[in-house]
Formats: sequence, structure tokens, C-alpha cells
Amino acid sequence: MKQIRLSRRALLAVPAAALAGPARADGVTPELVAAAVKEGTAVFLTSIDLPVAQRMVSDFQEQYPGIRIQLERSGAERVLQRIEQEYSSNIKAADVVESSDVTMFLRWKKKTWLAKYVPTDVGRFWPAEERDPDGQYAAVRTTLSVIAYNSKQVKAEDAPKSFADLLLPKWKNRMVKAHPGYSGTIVTSTFATAKALGWPYFDALAKQRILQVQSASDPPKKVAQGERSIMVDGAEYTSFYLKDAGNPVEVVYATEGSPLISGQVAVMKEAPHPNAARLFADYCFSSRCQQLMADLGGTRSFHPDVKLAPGRKKLSEIKVLRSDPVELEAATEEVKKKYTEYFGV
Repeated sequence: MKQIRLSRRALLAVPAAALAGPARADGVTPELVAAAVKEGTAVFLTSIDLPVAQRMVSDFQEQYPGIRIQLERSGAERVLQRIEQEYSSNIKAADVVESSDVTMFLRWKKKTWLAKYVPTDVGRFWPAEERDPDGQYAAVRTTLSVIAYNSKQVKAEDAPKSFADLLLPKWKNRMVKAHPGYSGTIVTSTFATAKALGWPYFDALAKQRILQVQSASDPPKKVAQGERSIMVDGAEYTSFYLKDAGNPVEVVYATEGSPLISGQVAVMKEAPHPNAARLFADYCFSSRCQQLMADLGGTRSFHPDVKLAPGRKKLSEIKVLRSDPVELEAATEEVKKKYTEYFGV
């Protein structure tokens, strides 16, 4: 099996512009820093792809060497299950939680598990639709669920341009897809696509004998490795950083629209390290971290100071499929159930 060419050098080679800002986000007080250093650590649960999350953590620790962030990465569904299981056992281990499944934050807000904390730059810059009106969570990253192909196996002129193209006989046994039962990105993507095209589309897609994987970051890697030629859905940002590392991955924005997914961050109300949690959350929304995520991981940001990499399309140039969080929360279990009925997994 061909190895994905994602070197340590590539992971750490963040442009100087990403690191040019102040060491501390605006509004972070010496008192907060001192209290955070005294706590010495914070636990960060996230569904952000591991290389990107590791770089965020290491950059934060370079700025605050007295604080260690314990990083624990998993799919959105596993993040949800872990928090629910721990809280049912009266275990409060997590400090900061990020997930691409916005519905879990709606759920936890109802349960009063989230702290009210508005990071400095969220308060200054974030649009109202990308932050909780009560200040309990906000979108730390935005990406799209996209189609992609291996450019060594598929010519650009032959590549699928739409969801409908994925039903062509020539792609049978050549595609890979992530699962909404594991990935928050994919449950949102599946909901948005079903709403746009109807569930009969997935009935037809399931007959294409697709390789099923878990996380939204898995399909781009299978395409990069050449295990499959076409990615039905998966994280745009993972596809970007694989391509930037020299892998033969090309992104396609479906003509019907690409589902838009925002990953949320919240500080837990009963965080065992509340000051370190708030300091790390503030860092996550700073221009420094937002630019790092954009440069390294290809995520999209609501921070006005963040610049897209050359050659990448702006959201305004892409037809997107948006999902209402409340509708998505109500439909999530039905989405997973129907998906399993069609795909048998």
C-alpha cells in the first residue's frame, strides 16, 4: 500500500504570517494566564483531524509553556458518547470540546453542561449564525463535505462533477464513503444531501458497492493512497492538506451544492481546569490559530484577518447546502437509521 506523503516537515511548515500575531489573544488578562498556569493542564476532546489538532496544541504550548493540553481525538459520535457516558457516571474529565456535530452542543446546552464563555475574537467578529446567542459555543472552523478523485487514476475531464455522476456504472466498486453513525461532518452532509436530492438518491448510491469507512477524514486518505479512485463525501480540509503534501487528490464541488459543516467549540461548565480551558478556547479563535488551521489544514474561518491559500475558492464562489441545526438535531437518528437501511452498515 502506498504511504501518504505527509512529512513532519510539511505538518510544521506553517507560513510565518500564521505566527506573526501576538502571543496572547486580545483580552486575555495576566490573571487568567496565571490561573491557567497554576492549573497546568486542560483536556481537549476534538474531531479535528489529528495532524491539525496536534499542531494547534503544540503552538499553544509554545506560547504558554507552563500549560499542557491533553489532546484526545476521535470522531464526533465517539466524542458525544464519551461525554454522555462520563457525565452519567458523574465523571467530569473534559475541559474543552470541539465537534463537527452541532446537535450535541444543542443537547448539552439543554442539559446545562456548557459554560458561558465568549472568546475575545468571537465577540468581535463572528456572525450571529455561527455563535450561540447565549455565549456557550461558537464555530471554530468551517469546511465542506466534497467529492474528490485520485488524479493519477482519473483524468480531470472524466471526473464526476455532480452527485448524479456518482451513479454512473463506471464508478461501481471504485468509491469510498464515510459514515454518519461515526462522523458529525457526514451526518450533516447526509442530512443536507437527502434534503436536496431525496432518499432515493442514497438507495441508488448504495448499489454502487462503496467502500465504507468511519471518519470524514478517512475517504481523502483512501483516495490519496489509491485504494479508491473517487470520494463520495469527506472533509474538504483533509483533502487540501493531503494535496498540499504532494498527494494526487483533487477536490470537486458538486453542481447540486456542497454541504457546509461548522465545527463548534465549547468550554464545559464543570471543567476541572476552567482557566486553562478558557485560555485555550480563546486561543482557538485567535487570528493566530485560525490562520494556522487555514494554512495547515485548509479549514475556513470567520476571522476577518485570516487569508485563504492561493488558488482556493471563497465560500461565495461555491454553491453550498446549509443545514438548520434545530432541524438537523430532530432528524439525526432518522438519518442514521435510514442510512443503515440502505447501506447495510
